[in-house]
Amino acid sequence: MNFLRFPAGGALRAARLRPVDLLVLGGVLALLFLVVRVGATADRPFDPGNPPAVSTDPWHLPYYAARSVLRMFAGLVPAVLFTFVFGTWAARSRRAAKVIVPAVDILQSVPVLTFLSITVTGFVALFPHSTLGLECASVFAVFTALVWNMALAFYQSLTTQPRELDEAARLMGLTRWQRFWKLDVPSGMIAQVWNGMISFGAAWFALSASETITVNNRDNALPGMGSYVAQALADGEGTRVALAIVVMVAMVVSVNFLFWRPVTAWAERFRTEDCEIAEQPRSRVLELLRRSTLPGRLGRALRPAGERLDRAMRVLGTGGGRLGAAGDEARRKRGDLVFSVLYALAVAAIGWQAVSYVLARVPLPEIGHDALLALITYGRVLLLVAFSTVVWVPVGVWIGMHPRVNRIAQPVVQVLASFPSNFVFPLVVIVLGASGISLNWGCVVLMALGAQWYVLFNVIAGASAIPGDLREAAADLGLRGRLRWTKLILPAVFPSYVTGALTASGGAWNASIQAEIVTYGSTTLTAVGIGAYIQQATADGDFARNFLGAVLMSVYVVVINRLFWRRLYRFAIKRCAL
Repeated sequence: MNFLRFPAGGALRAARLRPVDLLVLGGVLALLFLVVRVGATADRPFDPGNPPAVSTDPWHLPYYAARSVLRMFAGLVPAVLFTFVFGTWAARSRRAAKVIVPAVDILQSVPVLTFLSITVTGFVALFPHSTLGLECASVFAVFTALVWNMALAFYQSLTTQPRELDEAARLMGLTRWQRFWKLDVPSGMIAQVWNGMISFGAAWFALSASETITVNNRDNALPGMGSYVAQALADGEGTRVALAIVVMVAMVVSVNFLFWRPVTAWAERFRTEDCEIAEQPRSRVLELLRRSTLPGRLGRALRPAGERLDRAMRVLGTGGGRLGAAGDEARRKRGDLVFSVLYALAVAAIGWQAVSYVLARVPLPEIGHDALLALITYGRVLLLVAFSTVVWVPVGVWIGMHPRVNRIAQPVVQVLASFPSNFVFPLVVIVLGASGISLNWGCVVLMALGAQWYVLFNVIAGASAIPGDLREAAADLGLRGRLRWTKLILPAVFPSYVTGALTASGGAWNASIQAEIVTYGSTTLTAVGIGAYIQQATADGDFARNFLGAVLMSVYVVVINRLFWRRLYRFAIKRCAL
């Protein structure tokens, strides 16, 4: 009888799980358990006058590490969503681009830590009796450290799509939803993954700072690696600080191994160049997932839901054309004029309110003094960039032009770039105290601990991308020594160097906020600069001076980027791009 028929033997064998499937399934279940277990402790009663205590017992380190990692990924998810929504909106709408692109460009230059006290106060007021406010403030700090670079990279990938792909999407009648998932996201995937990885590394510093911050003379601490180190520093427990550093290194390496390396290797499937790169990214985790049947089964199970979602999204219509699509020219110009006037009035009104707020609370001579403090900090940033150029450009070229060395050194550089440099500040403070060097000069070293690696990382990438035929041609022409450097190596790595120097400059401004006032136990060292000014205003709860310091630092960063770095970058792309 038909209703008593059993499944065929082939179906039973297909349903059977392989050992690798059991391994993957066990890993996924363990990860879900940890996320639920750790995430359940995010909402606890909170009294601003009696913040949660942070224990320096080493047995708490695994739990604190898990809390920190969870906050990092909690900030990454909304950053990706923001990138997709606003990056696409800016690329498909001329008027939206006039607002979104300059805003993202400026916010990318604003150091994250300058507004940390304001965000902490706002989220604590939103959740006054729960630690969820502090959690949201920490996640928001991670989000802001990630999102601007990612959004700008995705926008640039959309506006530089090959015209043939755009025409093919139109000829096939793709809906806006289909175009987004089948063309826009795949075409920008490699750039998005690499920018996300670099931004994620920089966000560790913002996370460690956001987990413990003093606002209005009140300590706000969350269980995490940053707060653990801060408490150990306050107690003068150097051994436990060293132990936390070891755990932090292991945590960064694990995240890179389990997440970023698989994602980077997976993103290579979207590469459209005809020639293959010399060193293909590889990941054992990705190879394990590819041997498993679980991803395929999950994809088949979700396929009907995806098809229904695709049909539902047809209401968005077709199109999604390139920036600057044709239309009624006269009507478009009138609309642009009205939009520009309204936008300028809104910016002027907000600017006037900000200026009035500061002038009502800060004397005018003090503003001039603060501008001088920002200039002093800028001098330290210049010293850091000059030091990084002299030291790390030759090293980066040597690593990048030797594949065997590159395979070993590049993961190490990624870890160094991701490691929160403020964890090792106490060691530098001890050395400075023993040598008698003032923090006014020593804070340059503290700033360099976290920022210099971006120069090295980008120079390695630029040197490793030099085509082999160019190297062979230089060898055939007899280029040696200085001539080889000036005619081949330096022009080839110059665009990558400019990108790294620009990133290092921004990282140095951010690091100055914690590097210009450093405390270890009962010892506190203070340097003259805008970073120390902002940190002191934050501790005192003086929002007017905090806002003033943040604005002055942002103005310096934006003006310098516009007048120098952006021009240098355009020159590098125009004259030196391979």
